[in-house]
Amino acid sequence: MKKTLRDEWRVMVTLKPRRPADLGLTGLDDLAEFIAPPGPITIAVLPRRLGKLSAGMSVPDHMMSRNVDEAYRQRCDEIAAELRDRPQVDEVTVTCTETHTCSHCGLRWEVLTAEEATDPECRQDEHSVDGEPVCCEAGIAEFRAEHGIPALAETGGAA
Repeated sequence: MKKTLRDEWRVMVTLKPRRPADLGLTGLDDLAEFIAPPGPITIAVLPRRLGKLSAGMSVPDHMMSRNVDEAYRQRCDEIAAELRDRPQVDEVTVTCTETHTCSHCGLRWEVLTAEEATDPECRQDEHSVDGEPVCCEAGIAEFRAEHGIPALAETGGAA
């Protein structure tokens, strides 16, 4: 079974500054002129850690929430909602890094493509299909049982 780990939650913000104040550059009108960048600027806004209680004091995130992913998602959604109302903000998206692994062997989750499933060099046997995992026999067996595909034949050949 594929196990998904979400990490590095962030809010990606695309700014289209129209004036220096849109970037926080204020109070310099008498001293300087500003040249705006030629296109939009994209920055990542990172949410404060769930477990950060105060300066120098923190606990693991799982002690602050039973569902750490959902808590970070909510925190990022709050940040995004706040940023969307600002005139210099053009686009806001919430994202994270997803890592997919096999729950049986812990290896990176990889599956056969439709082309590989028909290639005798890549497939496990004649019953291999698009989307079948390739990492371990336990993963393949679980996938096949869930999809009504015949199990892999026992190999047990001589060494």
